[in-house]
Amino acid sequence: MTPRWTSLAGLLLLGLLSGCASSGVTTFANDVGAIRGYDPVAYHTESKPVKGSRDHTFSYQGATWYFASEANRDLFESDPARYAPAYGGFCAYGMSRGFAVATDPDAWTIVDGQLYLNYSLGVRRTWLKDVPGNIAKADANWLKRSTKS
Repeated sequence: MTPRWTSLAGLLLLGLLSGCASSGVTTFANDVGAIRGYDPVAYHTESKPVKGSRDHTFSYQGATWYFASEANRDLFESDPARYAPAYGGFCAYGMSRGFAVATDPDAWTIVDGQLYLNYSLGVRRTWLKDVPGNIAKADANWLKRSTKS
């Protein structure tokens, strides 16, 4: 298999096995919080993933978000939509294919001020080949997902 098909096959399998696609979950969170405990503001202000601290937390969309500093927490609290990753922190490429899949904090991109996370660096490379098209598809899938009753 080519690397692209391997990434796609792995992503699809993970989506099917995770059960997230139909669970109604709106934010990717695990036992260490939203986006694996990484500070969503730091992607914007430091241009890199930074692990958050238990000393600086905020509850949003049913998940605990961690921040590297009180200042970052305050920025997020004042405008969560500006700093929270697209699609609740699920993989942007996975969402473009209709799956809610976990992400790797190191596989990220900011486009027009919006943070997008991906399942892996390999999936990120695939996602980057058609960012506008993938965002359009992911937006449509996220809208369907978020309006389900």
